[in-house]
Amino acid sequence: MPIALLAVLLGFAGLLWSADRFVGAAAATAYRAGMSRLLVGMTIVALGTSAPEMLVALMAALDGLPDLATGNALGSNIANIALVLGATALVAPIPVRFSLVRRELPLLLGATGLAGYALADGHLGRLDALLLAALLGFSLWWLFRADTPDEAFDDEIPALRLGPALGWLVVTLALMVASSRLLVWGASQIAAGFGVSELVIGLTLVAIGTSLPELAACFMSALRRHHDLAIGNVIGSNLFNMLAVLPIPGLFAPGAVDAAAGQRDVPVMVVLTLALGAWLLWQRRGRLGRLPGALMLLAYLGYLGLLAIDMT
Repeated sequence: MPIALLAVLLGFAGLLWSADRFVGAAAATAYRAGMSRLLVGMTIVALGTSAPEMLVALMAALDGLPDLATGNALGSNIANIALVLGATALVAPIPVRFSLVRRELPLLLGATGLAGYALADGHLGRLDALLLAALLGFSLWWLFRADTPDEAFDDEIPALRLGPALGWLVVTLALMVASSRLLVWGASQIAAGFGVSELVIGLTLVAIGTSLPELAACFMSALRRHHDLAIGNVIGSNLFNMLAVLPIPGLFAPGAVDAAAGQRDVPVMVVLTLALGAWLLWQRRGRLGRLPGALMLLAYLGYLGLLAIDMT
């Protein structure tokens, strides 16, 4: 057990260190290869920030642990709304930008509904995965079409020449693969040691760990008064979790999923997403304050309590 815990900690550390540098290297490589700054931001940076979750899901699926991958996707969405946004709103109330609600919230609601439908029958197959991936393609097109060129992504594209950028891209990708494999192995050993399902480990330990970058980013955005980034980061991350991470076990390890995912975790995720959407629509020219932040955190604690009860 101590070795498994060490593997998880080292896996998280390797993922957190390499993921940030991977995004920068990928963005610099694409930009030096001729891609526009806007397109880099809307595709490379957006997808790259979900690279840890995607690689963890891929390693878990290849290791025959699709429930861990599914739990990671669902648990990350639950944690992003209830834990990350809740804690951030307690630190500093978050103003709500109507353009964000109008443009990105419908995509998140659609992705959440489609993911819930895909898991409702207790089976995640290749057709389900392809439908989710198709919605991902539409979402990228819609976001790119709805945006206007600006300098929003200047800080996310390092001033690297093509050669060094490619070198960093290869090194950081290799480290992310190794770290995700270490994390999946350690998490599966902990699940076996405590006698809990891979789904629960994915929903809790792995999901919280892979949500740490979002938590740090939202905290820093709130403290620096870059309020738009906080809600936008969570909505974007949850969108990619449903459309880029969840399809991976369906593509590489299609088959039955733990029934609890569709009966317990999907409803929790859907309710939290709908509650967030309703609040943002109601407060579309207001803010996400400390009261809803506290309620979100209480909801997350209640969800963890529900998981604990189900494990007994």
